[in-house]
Parts: sequence; C-alpha cells; structure tokens
Amino acid sequence: MPLNRTLGSITVTALTDGEGAFFQPRAEAFPQATAAHWAEADRRDPGSVTADGQWWLPFRSFAIRAGDGPVTLVDTGIGPTDAPAASWAPVPGRMPAELAAAGIDPADVDTVVLTHLHSDHIGWAVTGTPGRPYFPNASYLVQRAELDAAETLNPGLPAGLIAPLRAAGQLRVVDGETALTPAVRLLPTPGHTPGHQSVLLTSADERMLLTGDLLVHMVQLVDPTLAYAHEEDPDQARISRLTTLRTHSPTLLATPHLSTPFTPLTGG
Repeated sequence: MPLNRTLGSITVTALTDGEGAFFQPRAEAFPQATAAHWAEADRRDPGSVTADGQWWLPFRSFAIRAGDGPVTLVDTGIGPTDAPAASWAPVPGRMPAELAAAGIDPADVDTVVLTHLHSDHIGWAVTGTPGRPYFPNASYLVQRAELDAAETLNPGLPAGLIAPLRAAGQLRVVDGETALTPAVRLLPTPGHTPGHQSVLLTSADERMLLTGDLLVHMVQLVDPTLAYAHEEDPDQARISRLTTLRTHSPTLLATPHLSTPFTPLTGG
C-alpha cells in the first residue's frame, strides 16, 4: 500500500513508479560535494547509496485529495516502456498499479501539476499512439516559462506532450504563483528548469512542500548550495532552493527522489 500523510482533511499519497541506480556516478552529478557532505547525506538517507557507492533513487509522484473529492496529481513518473525516459530510467513504471492500490482511478484525477518537463516527471502524462492524455478528465498545469522552453529541454516535447494535451483541451498554462484551492498553491522555483514549480500545502499551522526537483538528493539538504549537474541554471536553482527552504521551514518535504517520500525540514 502506498505511503501517505495527512494535513487536516487532505491526504497526500506517495506513488512510486519505479526505482533504480542513476546513470552516472554521484560524484559527477554533484561535483562540489565533499567526502564530509556524502558522509552526512548517507547517514541521513542510507537508502540512497548502494553497496558499491552508486546513487539509488526512486521515481515518485504524489496524489493530493481532500476528503473523498477529486485528486490532484503532482508529476506522472517515468511512464510505460516507450516513454521518453526509457533511455535512462527503469521503465516500465508501475503507476497504474500504484494508483489502484491507493484507490484512485485515472478518471478521478482532475488536476495534474507538472513540476517540470524532464522525462522522469511526465511519463504517464500522455500515452499510446497517437498520444492521448492518460488522465482523461484532468487539466494539466504547466508554468508558461516551462512551456516556452519545452523544445530546448527536449525537441520531442512539443509534438509528444504539448500537442496532444492542447488537442484534448487539457493543457492549462499558469504564470507564477497560483492558488489552486485555499490549501494548495503553486510556487515558481526556477533553475532546475526555466519554469520549474513546487507545490505548497497548508492546513492550519501545518505545511507540506512537494518539491519536484528543487532538490534531488539528501546532499542538497545537507548543503542547499550544492549544484546538481543536470540543472539548467545552477545559480538560479541555488537561489530557489535556499529561498524556498528558508521561507517555508519548518515543513514536511515530499520529494520524488529521496529514498523515503516524506522528510521533515526543521531548520530555519
């Protein structure tokens, strides 16, 4: 059964589409990290490193549901065998089974928030040939800055993702910070990609930050200034990471790639 946490009437369920070793040594993925950084990261998140020192990571999405209402899905995983992430991620993903285990039918999803358009976050967004939205009743929310950069991020995105969503009338472009409900807000957190966004949930005095790839490894919680090699704009990503973590601490982080889905952030 997928793991979940509650904030007031909201249930957040972690859906793990797959997991596997990263395609390059972690020292190359985080070139400024020191031995001390790695030692502390491994102490805090021992599941992220294999016996031979590889970076082991899950590929995770999150479902948000207030009571028995409609579902908001944050990201759509690595996808089926022919998904864009197939060249490097452990496809096929198991999202359909994870949704079923959580009691969610794809038709129950009325909003899909794509934190960004990297291939391991859009895998189940559009499937089949010709491509059709996997979640037939959902609006798919993308920041305008991300949409504008889509072809640069991946030349296949306009035809493979954007066009089918547009054709189905299911693409919703957002600009900047956007309230979806009184409890759910989109926060622009650019840098990893030009239009990267995170999702902030609030209920009374509780908060949860669904980070997307604002951070991708525990080493970036040990030291949020550490750049990740696959950020489009490392300086902007660093500013987003530092500012967002500082502004919204204390909070519970819901992360796609740490070995456990929910991580308390207690620092100031």
